[in-house]
Amino acid sequence: MRKLFFSMVCMISMASLVIAADYAVVSYDKETKTLTLKDGDKEIKAKLTDDTKVTIVDKDGNKSEGKIAGILKAWENKTPKKINATIEKEAITELTITKKK
Repeated sequence: MRKLFFSMVCMISMASLVIAADYAVVSYDKETKTLTLKDGDKEIKAKLTDDTKVTIVDKDGNKSEGKIAGILKAWENKTPKKINATIEKEAITELTITKKK
């Protein structure tokens, strides 16, 4: 009985595991704060929320924490081509952007 219980706990914890992945940005809808992302052949729509944790990596590899409002303002001019995001229940929980310049 214990083996069954522990195997069920392991299976449930692995099923709820969320992994960050690199995505190509297809489009961004600023009215609904929805990003359309492409992962291989699959397109995913995910929303940015006020709880989205933003990390910005500069060209030297230094990480700094950003704010979602600053990112959205920057995206009004130009949307990045690639991002690293953690998506959970159609919402982006973590977002990492690497600056090239």
